[in-house]
Amino acid sequence: MKIDEQQQGAVTMLKPDGPLIEADVPAFKERLMRTLASSKGRFVVDMSAVHFVDSAGLESLVDISDELGLSGQTLRLCAANKTVREVLDLTDLASRFDHFEDANTAVRSFL
Repeated sequence: MKIDEQQQGAVTMLKPDGPLIEADVPAFKERLMRTLASSKGRFVVDMSAVHFVDSAGLESLVDISDELGLSGQTLRLCAANKTVREVLDLTDLASRFDHFEDANTAVRSFL
């Protein structure tokens, strides 16, 4: 899985490209944890290029959310497609994340 990174001020935007499935979870999780350490929690995951999330992918998002929760923060996601949002809703995980319609709104949420 390719993960693009972009800085918008003090916020790091990570954009994974492809389905978030078990085979890609170790690299995805390692990248997010590394970003968490270097950004002090000021990062957003742009889900616009993630078309599917399996249970391992959901678990990785929950793990990152739990790590952020230790410092009183929540994982910020943006631009998830309808399928991914439905999976989050059906698994009752949607409330674990802050979700924004687009990247600009997500970045501004840190102000």
